[in-house]
Amino acid sequence: MTAMERPEGSGPIDTDVVIIGAGPCGLFAVFELGLLDLKCHVVDILGKPGGQCSELYPEKPIYDVPALPIVTGQELTDRLLEQIRPFNPVFHFGERIDALVRQEDGRFLLTTDAGKQFLTQVVVIAAGGGSFTPKRPPLDGIEAYEGTSVFYSVRRMDDFRDKDVLIVGGGDSALDWTLNLQPVARSLTLLHRRDEFRGAPHSVNEMRRLVGEGKVRLIIGQVTALHGEAGVLTGATVKTSAGEEIISVDAMLPFFGLTMKLGPIADWGLNLHENLIPVDTEKFETSQAGIFAIGDINTYPGKLKLILSGFHEAALMSQAAQKIVYPDKKVVFQYTTSSSSLQKKLGVK
Repeated sequence: MTAMERPEGSGPIDTDVVIIGAGPCGLFAVFELGLLDLKCHVVDILGKPGGQCSELYPEKPIYDVPALPIVTGQELTDRLLEQIRPFNPVFHFGERIDALVRQEDGRFLLTTDAGKQFLTQVVVIAAGGGSFTPKRPPLDGIEAYEGTSVFYSVRRMDDFRDKDVLIVGGGDSALDWTLNLQPVARSLTLLHRRDEFRGAPHSVNEMRRLVGEGKVRLIIGQVTALHGEAGVLTGATVKTSAGEEIISVDAMLPFFGLTMKLGPIADWGLNLHENLIPVDTEKFETSQAGIFAIGDINTYPGKLKLILSGFHEAALMSQAAQKIVYPDKKVVFQYTTSSSSLQKKLGVK
């Protein structure tokens, strides 16, 4: 399921739907659209499917996906890919949609930063919060350690096995990884500028339990300097109310949040509200007919930024998209449990 090879100069790729974003909502949209016989091409600036689930927390457990009491970001991605396999979506990874222009016939011409073009009747923006960049701590020389000793996400927990880990931050990410990495790290220190945390109360209580048992060291203060050579971190200077000390550090995980940018989407003539795209709650259509937005990138009264909410939005969006692609086709709502035609599409015997 990768991008098709096309002869040079063969013109734009003609498809029913272009989905921008291959995170969970974009992947489930492929499923819902596929049930309605709509063919999809999926474009994502990242090099693989899964969006933030795969990029930022592939091994982090998720507890609120229906019927899956616990599932990691990567496991959820893998299951979604298996679910959409019957519909043969075409993926274009490592590319960003830079331009979107409505044509005289009502279709959209989309152009990527690599010069690839698509002609489509429906555009689905499932780009999460847009392009995201971790906020870098204001430390001299930190760039030299990034990717080798300083990490802004956890791809594999085993990479931190038997290491002296310093986690900096007071939100959910800092607390979650404190709890998850403590069993594998040689030592784990959590550093926050104050003794109040923004994370879930249960996580705060669990962290304090580990501190009380001597399994996690909690320091109230801030990092002022990093020590090491050739990208290999050996220590960090920490400033507290009692003064400064240098602690042993093999790996540092700063969780200062993400800077989210809409990127080129902001130039497509859509109504925007605080870097989010307002949609209706009937079709999840934007201010431009034929352009839909699902998942974290949209906003509407009562919006909850949950994966399961995005799945619901994908289902309703797909019903509206079918009416655009097949305006004369009578829409008959069917259930996968009882429809032989849907089961045939899914390859169910």
